[in-house]
Amino acid sequence: MSKFEYLKLADTVAAEIANGALKPGDRLPPQRSFAYQRKIAVSTASRVYTELLRRGLVVGEVGRGTFVSGETRRGIAMPAEPRGARIDLEVNYPILPTQSAMIARSLAGLERPEVLDLALRHSTTAGTLAARTISAEFLSREDWSPAPDQLVFTANGRQCIAAALAAVVPSGGRCGVEALTYPFIKDIAVRLGVTLVPLAMDENGVRPDAVQKAHREAHLSALYVQPTIQNPLGMTMPAARRADLLRVVEKLGLTVIEDTVYGFLDEETPMAALAPDSCITLDSLSKKVAPGLALGFIVSPPRLRERVMSAVRSGGWTASGFAFAAGQRLMADGTVAELSRLKRIDAARRQQMAAKYLAGFDVQANVKSYHLWLTLPQHWRSQTFVAAAARRDIALTPSTTFAVSPGHAPNAVRLALGAPSTEQLDLALRTLSGMLTAKEDVDTTE
Repeated sequence: MSKFEYLKLADTVAAEIANGALKPGDRLPPQRSFAYQRKIAVSTASRVYTELLRRGLVVGEVGRGTFVSGETRRGIAMPAEPRGARIDLEVNYPILPTQSAMIARSLAGLERPEVLDLALRHSTTAGTLAARTISAEFLSREDWSPAPDQLVFTANGRQCIAAALAAVVPSGGRCGVEALTYPFIKDIAVRLGVTLVPLAMDENGVRPDAVQKAHREAHLSALYVQPTIQNPLGMTMPAARRADLLRVVEKLGLTVIEDTVYGFLDEETPMAALAPDSCITLDSLSKKVAPGLALGFIVSPPRLRERVMSAVRSGGWTASGFAFAAGQRLMADGTVAELSRLKRIDAARRQQMAAKYLAGFDVQANVKSYHLWLTLPQHWRSQTFVAAAARRDIALTPSTTFAVSPGHAPNAVRLALGAPSTEQLDLALRTLSGMLTAKEDVDTTE
């Protein structure tokens, strides 16, 4: 079959998806059966399925088959906008009942004209000396203290990732990432023309030998990792693994982009403490405070700071003066520190609730985390389970959203525990536990 004919057959299947003949969640036949039905070679069927995967029209689940994804954007399964579900276990922003009142007290007086006059002026990537000093002190740990002049600011954590990636990975370059990772880096990489290389993981995080193998096969420019409370798996990389990974990184001359947005829940020392010239450390206020009050922090090695600042400017990612003013107040008066303390208590309580209702199921969780990873029983698959939960007004995230390789998603879902009230969370966990045990809503297509 010529290339034109094989693409034409992929177009035929794509049209069946577009017109609804094949619906999201439908399972395609095994490639051998597809080849028999269409009177083509099995090798050609494999090429058709690969093309459908490339377009993002289908997803592969390891050991289970190929399913229509309903996702058409350049082959990337990304989180949707909040869907207005009554119980949202998809968006991972922890909200405390008391936090708005605490924030209001901290920001009292910011509305005064003479204060707003300064807050609403143009800001820069480096902020003011006061902003850098307060932020550096706030980000410091017992054995790590960034210098104020290492700080670069953006409007949120996603922009921190984009700026760091743009600064150290050239267009057309390669960046190693955890095989299951924070979903938004996938879209950021596409926009920047960067190829993400999935790295094998074990219970301690990214394997150093996987980094060496990927670099041997084709040069890597950087790694993006989440060493503390990894999203979506929740693991925290132990000290020995961090040291082993950094030895490989320094030997290969790579830069580590370490995302520490969940670090406040575990208070682990950033990897930059061990390798300050090799690590760009990212953080933000969105999880600690609220998604509507975000300020992103990039702690850069001095040798890379100008490149990071240039990336922030060219990307249009500079934080607003108001975000600087609000963030400075919240950090300086201890409000962020107190919110972080209360959220650590809240996260542990919610994990206890989840452990009670999900006992006996295959759960990977960190007791300090606001999310967990649930591997589904054999009679469920991830996208069907997500759809069944949605019918019960519960929003979940399927494994395909986190998989860097679209055809290699495990049969699992992530549960984000922080946004619902405790009453809503209790109801959701009870409902999901019942669904896991029951076999209704299950797609039995062979």
